[in-house]
Amino acid sequence: MLESGEYGTLAELAAAERISRSYVCRVLRLTLLAPDIVERFRDGRPSAGLAECLKPFSVEWERQRDR
Repeated sequence: MLESGEYGTLAELAAAERISRSYVCRVLRLTLLAPDIVERFRDGRPSAGLAECLKPFSVEWERQRDR
């Protein structure tokens, strides 16, 4: 929705979806996860857990995998 231009800011998106801006920010960071980590979640394979990924993490994919 941000990429398409439907909403110009995180605040607008949060208001439209009736969720907090801080939650939008945390979830948006998940777009920086390495593709293989995303696939693990999608496929239901064992992983550290989504809650762990909501904590600060490196944007470098190799460091994400090490964690």
